[in-house]
Amino acid sequence: MKKIANIGIFTILFVSSLTIMVGTVIAPSLSGIVQHKNLGFSPGWLITLPSLGVVVFAPFVGKLLHRLGTIRLLCLGLIPYGILGFIGAYISNDFLLILDRFLLGAATVAVQVSVTAYIAECFAGKERMKMIAWQGMAIELGGVVFLAIGGILGEINWQFPFYIYLVALLCLVLVLKTLPKTPSVKEHEEDVSDAESKGSSKVWLIFGSSLLAMMLFFIGFVTLPLYLPGSFGFGESETGYFMAAISVVAILTASQMPKMVHLVGDGKTVALGFLFFMLGYVVLAVSSSWLFLLFTILFIGVGFGFTIPLLNHMMLEASTPKNQGRNLGLFSMGVFGGQFLSTFIEYISNDYKAVYTVAATMALIIGFVIYFLFQKINKN
Repeated sequence: MKKIANIGIFTILFVSSLTIMVGTVIAPSLSGIVQHKNLGFSPGWLITLPSLGVVVFAPFVGKLLHRLGTIRLLCLGLIPYGILGFIGAYISNDFLLILDRFLLGAATVAVQVSVTAYIAECFAGKERMKMIAWQGMAIELGGVVFLAIGGILGEINWQFPFYIYLVALLCLVLVLKTLPKTPSVKEHEEDVSDAESKGSSKVWLIFGSSLLAMMLFFIGFVTLPLYLPGSFGFGESETGYFMAAISVVAILTASQMPKMVHLVGDGKTVALGFLFFMLGYVVLAVSSSWLFLLFTILFIGVGFGFTIPLLNHMMLEASTPKNQGRNLGLFSMGVFGGQFLSTFIEYISNDYKAVYTVAATMALIIGFVIYFLFQKINKN
């Protein structure tokens, strides 16, 4: 376990905040993008195509972690992240735009896997859980800041939110200046096949839980930019503030997540998160006044705070130095695969209230199934 200076911890958290903004940073200006780009595909794909890129490239990135080490892989991800994200504003060809957003996902998974692996190398035990909780808070804080900025910039010019991706180049400088290098993962490899066999079922359960949790969370990010203006007359900045408020609640919840785990256990905490997702979408399905939407902010924010940061920590705990790259790649596939799957919820119905009813029902069923599966695995 390495001693990291405060500026190094800041860098880790700052870089972590880039992962959620990869799609959401342009969400508040989605309606403006639709007006200025003659898209031949669903506009929601601009938000979720990077997620598909993550799913496709995650296995390769997991292997690269062993070869390059965390810092090199992180730098390799930050450069194309900034460039590919920025140039999306100026691509008019549908095919090139789809390719750009898809490759942006490859850069994103390199950033996510390497920064989480770096935390695993530098922290252990309670300090690691605290750092993962902070990472979850940083990710959602990035959602607050970047969504708000994206909404403001989107009202000035629909292209301006794309400029936010250039923050990755600032992160690159901070990484090179503030983070001490660690040995590559392959230097720590050992024969842990028995441990891998015992933990494989839990790893796949964590993968499935992360996929479904992020799918449910991201249904809101895909639908709200179009639902709120159409049903409640929200402007782009108001939509950005609303979605950012969800992230604020998620930050507060993630900060208390370790206490909840200590109180009821990790599996029960994850299941509780799904039940909060259910409550959030029930409110969206029945609300006719924007005041009731405040409960949606609360419930969906708590749902995220009790699931994704905790599942990230659980995946690290279920991993060994030998399979860490593969498992973190699998976790990234789950998180961003869930984001991509959320796009298809719109095909259920043109009525968003029906969509939210389906989402609430799914969250309820998944929550109970997750609860019993974690109970079964923990007993074994």
